[in-house]
Amino acid sequence: MPSLVIVDSGSANLNSIYKALQIVSLQSVISDNPPVIASADAVIFPGVGSFEYAAALLERKGLSEVLLEVIAAGKPFLGICLGMQLLFSSSTESSSLTGNSSGLNVVHGLVKRFPCNLHVPHVGWNQVNLCFDHPLFDGLSDGAYFYFTHSYYAQPDLESHTLALTEYGFPFTSATVVNSLCGVQFHPEKSGPAGLRLLSNFGKIIADL
Repeated sequence: MPSLVIVDSGSANLNSIYKALQIVSLQSVISDNPPVIASADAVIFPGVGSFEYAAALLERKGLSEVLLEVIAAGKPFLGICLGMQLLFSSSTESSSLTGNSSGLNVVHGLVKRFPCNLHVPHVGWNQVNLCFDHPLFDGLSDGAYFYFTHSYYAQPDLESHTLALTEYGFPFTSATVVNSLCGVQFHPEKSGPAGLRLLSNFGKIIADL
């Protein structure tokens, strides 16, 4: 059976994801050990909280390099919420007045705060509209509802890297894809049957290795 690792970056609620994977019969391990992550067949990278803090934690724990290694190897990879945002080049969420916080730069683009005319954080159920078909969303209706909670959104440089859009004052990227890497801004583990179906689909992607 292919091995699936949930990355313990120090900035995520891991138990809810672990339990959701169990519901769809996906066995996983939680680890922040780079050799364990490197040996995995697939990786889920969740995250919540501050971009800058989480990015610094990745560096301090030696996880940035191994995540880039896993992605470069073409292994199935799913970033969730902040875990998706950290895949981008940089974020305006920074304590520095002179620049942005740097991400992993796997998806070229910028993470920005929602404009001040919108209530933040964006919390609750919202529709996810596919830009094109992808196995991650197999069997899910276009416009299916997922659960969100975030104040920043990711904007890829390339339109082809936007897998799905969600409307919140304007259409923003709620799912991204680059080769075998996928990222979702919403929380599948908190999104009921639709979220479980998405996680099950990720399991099918792993099984097709």
